[in-house]
Amino acid sequence: MVARALLAAGLIVCAGVYANGASSPERVPPRETLASTPVTLQQWEGRDLALNDDVVAQLGADDFINRIYLGADAPPVALYVGYYASQRQGDAIHSPRNCLPGAGWQPVTAGRTTVDVGGRTIPVNRFIIQKGLDRQAVFYWYQGRSRVVASELGNKAWLMLDAARLRRTDGGLVRAITPVSSTPDAAFKTLTTFSTALFPYLTSRLP
Repeated sequence: MVARALLAAGLIVCAGVYANGASSPERVPPRETLASTPVTLQQWEGRDLALNDDVVAQLGADDFINRIYLGADAPPVALYVGYYASQRQGDAIHSPRNCLPGAGWQPVTAGRTTVDVGGRTIPVNRFIIQKGLDRQAVFYWYQGRSRVVASELGNKAWLMLDAARLRRTDGGLVRAITPVSSTPDAAFKTLTTFSTALFPYLTSRLP
């Protein structure tokens, strides 16, 4: 309860700072397009999947990839990465906590873990979701402005602070999903291996 109260107080302070800097022109850094993310990641080969126009409009992302990565000796991984150059004018990142249930997937377990991505440890959200008899494991995190954040509230707090300090509100969402074919731990291990292979390519695309 104390931690939540401190976080709420911090958000109020950040909101005041954000309001002071909100009128300043934004700085959008140069970056590589998400489409240039390699289709070959270790044992996986990716191919792009189209999204319906109404889904693209609802997401409101300035750049995104939606891919399925397949491997002969590895479970498939569905990857979505969305980038927003600005989150001031109403286009904001949609949390998978809201989007997945809207698509009929219900969370069975929810938690948070860390992943070693080659000398750097990042926090990620991890879920088991279910629709009918199908179960999937999910990793997702927020990335941008040289930072990786798992918490939705923490991401919003940093967004407001960076808007004032850096005049930047750019950022992105990274979400990876794989089927639970044996155990949840095995599925999470797959996502850990995949995330470790993917992460080095994200820093220049979600700067």
